[in-house]
Amino acid sequence: MAHALAKATLGLTLPAHIDPLKISFVAKEIDLVEWKGDMLAVGVTEKDMVKDVNSKFQNSILKKLDSQHGGLLFEVSKEEDFTGKAGQSAVLRLSGVGPKRVSLFGLGKCTTGSATSAYRCLGESVASAVKTYQANNAGITLASFEGLTSEMKLTAVSAIATGISLGTYEDNRFKSESKKPTLKSVEFLGFGAGPELEKKLKYTEDVCTGVILGKELVNSPANVLTPGVLAQEAEKIASTYSNVLTAKILDTEQCKELKMGSYLGVAAASANPPKFIHLCYKPPSGSVKKKLALVGKGLTFDSGGYNIKTGPGCSIELMKFDMGGSAAVLGAAKALGQIKPAGVEVTFGHASKSKHFGFSVHFIVAACENMISGTGMRPGDIVTASNGKTIEVNNTDAEGRLTLADALVYACNQGVDKIVDLATLTGACVVALGPSIAGVFTPSDELAKEVVAASEVAGEKLWRMPMEESYWESMKSGVADMVNTGGRQGGSILAALFLKQFVDEKVQWLHIDMAGPVWNDKKKTATGFAISTLVEWVLSNSSS
Repeated sequence: MAHALAKATLGLTLPAHIDPLKISFVAKEIDLVEWKGDMLAVGVTEKDMVKDVNSKFQNSILKKLDSQHGGLLFEVSKEEDFTGKAGQSAVLRLSGVGPKRVSLFGLGKCTTGSATSAYRCLGESVASAVKTYQANNAGITLASFEGLTSEMKLTAVSAIATGISLGTYEDNRFKSESKKPTLKSVEFLGFGAGPELEKKLKYTEDVCTGVILGKELVNSPANVLTPGVLAQEAEKIASTYSNVLTAKILDTEQCKELKMGSYLGVAAASANPPKFIHLCYKPPSGSVKKKLALVGKGLTFDSGGYNIKTGPGCSIELMKFDMGGSAAVLGAAKALGQIKPAGVEVTFGHASKSKHFGFSVHFIVAACENMISGTGMRPGDIVTASNGKTIEVNNTDAEGRLTLADALVYACNQGVDKIVDLATLTGACVVALGPSIAGVFTPSDELAKEVVAASEVAGEKLWRMPMEESYWESMKSGVADMVNTGGRQGGSILAALFLKQFVDEKVQWLHIDMAGPVWNDKKKTATGFAISTLVEWVLSNSSS
């Protein structure tokens, strides 16, 4: 990450430079009994564990492996009570010229609807085992390929590779000591081979590098990742992929000229100046016929302002993740900069082919901090957004929507056809949907179907929520056009209705409230949520 820090030198903390782990993923068509390496991992469903008349493996692949190793594989599965349930594993340690270990990993029932998630979990389980046993290479196969089409095999390979790539990755930039990952290569056995599969693996690698960038941005503490540093990261992405990406960074004075009073009101209390980020992707060839915008909330720290976050459960210590929406947008920008969808047939998500036509994508972030000082926004203040609408600020901790208001107006002014905005916006959405599911709000059924379809391909969980217009009554102000909060009940719906006031009616718009899935409490780390979905959605729009 960029080291030219303004106030970010607080605490003398700088992230260490760590070279990214490079894992070679290849597909091979060889007999399993001939594979040699550190770990042979086999994905096993509950159905695969059905016993034969002799109470032994009935599945042909498991039977073959068990026979090769003198019946020890069955004995281990029996001792470990391995039944193929999701999350289960059984490991057989071997000696000789074959694999050092044969490991069985449970896939559960692995139905069509849950396949992507199950295969990704398989990859994560393999990654965990690889770390435990310090393996340098692994072979991956399934106990049964029955009923799997070539398209389904591509999906499986991509999901497993994603699980392994993200599962082996650890963000150690702020640790004085850390173990280096050992995994160098992974071979997919029995999934087929050829250019389509190689293309899918390359696509998966590109998306994972975008997800890892998103994770690192969210993980970075606020004394390192200021609005200025976030802008530098955006410029770095644009310069790295300069043949398709350009960057424009607006400072305070330029935002004043655009009359972004809502955004600047939030930024006013911080010693770190705001930076308005605008990246633009244009394909290397072809005319632009469709314009998309991805808008991400970019609060690099949210204290709550004068409505300061206090008390148990306020999570003020985690408010570095309040720029999770911007991390998703910039992670998607990096991935697309590598993928470079161009004037050729594009293979995306479900592996279908479509003729490409020109499109552009605008990546927009109104980055700032929400702090407290004598220059800061007070409860009761009235701010004016760039579309002329006035907002009475009745809660300074509802600041994300104020920054997004001007970002959405700016996006509409670029002449875009569709906007997807992403924000860690409301605790109410976490109460409604829990920590793993993001809420989707949109007046457009068509756009909802597109984004939800992309999320299903990506294996990420979205749930469409209502836009109850009658609730808007509680957002009216006696002295301005609107207030910025309307009470606790239906809080995430009210936030979405607020954002809608700043979107041109001719533009299709969808809002994702990702306050829950942006962070993994158990692992105490960022998830990189929504990046895969955004890339899938953009690519689906790049094809006719």
